[in-house]
Amino acid sequence: MVVAGAIAVYLAFRFVDERSSEGEGYRVHAHFDDVQGLIEKSRVVIAGIPVGYIESIELDGNQARVEIQMNDGVVLHDDANVTMRAASLLGEKLLVINPGSATAPALPEDGELQVAGGAVSTDDVLRTVQDIALSVRNVTNQLERSFGTDEAGQRMESALLNLSEALEAVNRTVQTNEAVVGRTLQNVEEATSAGGPRLVAALENIEVITEDLRGMIHGNRDGLNNGLADVDDTVASIRRSSERLETILDDVGEVTSRTAEGEGTIGRLTSDETLIDEVEGAAEGINNLIGGFARLQTIVSLRSEYNFLANTFKTYFSLRIAPREGRYFLVQLVDDPRGSLNVTQETVRRSPALPDQPGEYTEERITRSDALRFTIQFAKRVSFATFRFGIMESTGGLGLDLHLFRDRLEINTDVFAIGVQTLPRLRARFSFEMLNRLWVVGGVDEILNSNRDFFLGLQVRFNDDDLRTLLPFMGGALSGAAN
Repeated sequence: MVVAGAIAVYLAFRFVDERSSEGEGYRVHAHFDDVQGLIEKSRVVIAGIPVGYIESIELDGNQARVEIQMNDGVVLHDDANVTMRAASLLGEKLLVINPGSATAPALPEDGELQVAGGAVSTDDVLRTVQDIALSVRNVTNQLERSFGTDEAGQRMESALLNLSEALEAVNRTVQTNEAVVGRTLQNVEEATSAGGPRLVAALENIEVITEDLRGMIHGNRDGLNNGLADVDDTVASIRRSSERLETILDDVGEVTSRTAEGEGTIGRLTSDETLIDEVEGAAEGINNLIGGFARLQTIVSLRSEYNFLANTFKTYFSLRIAPREGRYFLVQLVDDPRGSLNVTQETVRRSPALPDQPGEYTEERITRSDALRFTIQFAKRVSFATFRFGIMESTGGLGLDLHLFRDRLEINTDVFAIGVQTLPRLRARFSFEMLNRLWVVGGVDEILNSNRDFFLGLQVRFNDDDLRTLLPFMGGALSGAAN
């Protein structure tokens, strides 16, 4: 039975793998000039909702032909278009489809989608960064010409320090004398309105004084010329300092030009294309690794069932990890107070035989093992059916799940404990999603054996979005409990 079961599972999964690419839906394609960062099985979304995936990427002439598998029920029109966008900062891409107008005819099987616009590539980002670096270099050169010497830097530092101290003093003065300043301004306003005629007379007096000052300057012209000569000497000194500054900036420009030509460590970092390609390759490898983890889907469920005849509760904790759509790994812990039933038969011989007693008889012993058991299975879904195989409740087993009414009704059948007891353990369970994330379950266990039992229970199931919502509250609760 084990060999026959293994052969049946192998043939079933070969059939599943061959038919998995022929699932429901239809195919379309699009041509892109650049598909860097786009990989097979990447998501295809409309308004942020997954509606398909990338089946293959092939070279068609000087363009990339991308085959897209669309889900059944998603209608695309002749004026539909597709855009490649970044899904994360590490370079992972996905395709965003605009289905087009409802009045246009539907896109046929293997129709071509028009590409709208283009995503920003790594080369565009590098060119933009290079332009920014050139602008920064020009600004730096200008700053070096203005403040390149230690003396100029010290003067600027002293000026900023004096300005900061002056502003602080003004702020303290204003805060201390706010009322006095207000009264002073009021008095100035009253004096200005009342002393208008006096102000006019004062201006006339200033004009007379200006005429007298002009005459004094005309009479002392020689002294003023000597003062201007001293100013010329000061300007000459400033000019010599400027020439010295230009020499220093020329040396800095020589260093910058050597760096631009690829000399030195910094020059090699900025001009070595091989080094840049290696860095890009490493970044792309990291992106592929992280992209695989990002596509993992996790579903956690907790189910409790009441067995009517045994009068016990049986609890299941399940963790479902789906690396891609249609396939998942199931890890499950089972707490069953009844434990695992093990029936053995022993032949006892009496030597010598007792009077009126047979010399040989058979003893049947029934034992139960530990109540905590585990399940590890691999599952693959084809259309509305999911096939499972692996270890079930610490024994080998197979399973078949049927999904109906948009996956709100599940019919589960499990066969396990083959060879452990007289007949294999057959269990059938019906699960219905009564409310969001809350399921009602019921069924029959040990259908083929005499210890048949009926059960009824509840199940809660959480996906990635629910877990991301619950984690902050769990962290806060744990922190409060620790405090």
